[in-house]
Amino acid sequence: MTIDRKSEDKTMRINELDTPALLVDENRVWDNIRYMQAYADKNHIALRPHTKTHKMPLLARWQMEAGACGVTVAKVGEAEVMAANGLKDIFIANEIVGEEKYRRIRAVAESSEISFGVDSVEQAKLVEASFAGAAKPAVVLVEIEVGENRSGVIEKDDFTALIKYFQTCRNIRFAGIFSHDGHSYGSASWDECLAIHLAAQKRTLEFAALAEQLGMPCERVSIGSTPSLMHDFPILPGVTEIRPGTYILMDAAQGNHLGSHERCAATVLTTIISRPTPERVITDVGAKGLTMQSRVKGLCATKGFGLVKGFSGVTVAGVYDEHAIILNRDFRDKVKLGDKIEIIPNHICPCVNLYDTAYLVRNGEVVAPVPVLCRGKLQ
Repeated sequence: MTIDRKSEDKTMRINELDTPALLVDENRVWDNIRYMQAYADKNHIALRPHTKTHKMPLLARWQMEAGACGVTVAKVGEAEVMAANGLKDIFIANEIVGEEKYRRIRAVAESSEISFGVDSVEQAKLVEASFAGAAKPAVVLVEIEVGENRSGVIEKDDFTALIKYFQTCRNIRFAGIFSHDGHSYGSASWDECLAIHLAAQKRTLEFAALAEQLGMPCERVSIGSTPSLMHDFPILPGVTEIRPGTYILMDAAQGNHLGSHERCAATVLTTIISRPTPERVITDVGAKGLTMQSRVKGLCATKGFGLVKGFSGVTVAGVYDEHAIILNRDFRDKVKLGDKIEIIPNHICPCVNLYDTAYLVRNGEVVAPVPVLCRGKLQ
């Protein structure tokens, strides 16, 4: 995939960028893309990465070039952007409700294969009515709740009722099931993460077996979250697809879970604007550029509001809207006003959504600006 790289005579160093700025390390991104694709290939399953992490069609195309079968998104707006930028196989891993959203999905289906989630007969009836007369049927996957305590079918009787309803439908095509073991982020050890990973798969596969018993076998059995897919854990027979998202950029929380931040490909560049006390340092990025998110449980637990890259154990102690507060006497002694530092965000997905543009960087140089085209596509 070609991008508008800066010519040699216009090479810009990272420290020449205005701040705050979102940086994406090209080499680390490609290492992460290849790592997850190799894991999928080794297990003979498809990789459908969740692009809500990076929100950039360019990176989605890189994932496809490396071997991904398609992409996952969270919202119809993200699907529209990905389809407009050449992505041809899109799954919205979310329950979609609303006539306007169904209309937009029908429009995307004119240029791309698109599927989305359902988890109740009530929702399926809305889909069936809305897709009457459409050129293509709605392609749906049923979400199975596997312990995250979010959306998804819980009881097998409800799943049976949903499958039986599909058998009466003319405007819905049942493609399979999906699950998300997001509670793996709270695992206290790799052993606990493995247990969550295996239990989620087993429960998902129980529903796949039930669908087959009811005469509607699953084309796709889709699972996954980044923590449970970064440790070479086994994939059980019957699973056809994995959907990790964070792995491409990583963040402080996921780095904590992995035991290293060497894979973290995204940072926020920020300028030191004040040193008002012997230990306090202020930079020009706050909650509007980092978020106020943290992880509070398990291996992913974070301290403060971001990890200062290159300074062991130094974190952002607090944030205001436009200020980051770092409280560390040794750090304060090593920096001066105007210095630029990089912060590894605690949770990269909402952080990326705060920026219109990311800067692709390599070996300290800016390679190219990359528009974050799915930013703000919340509908």
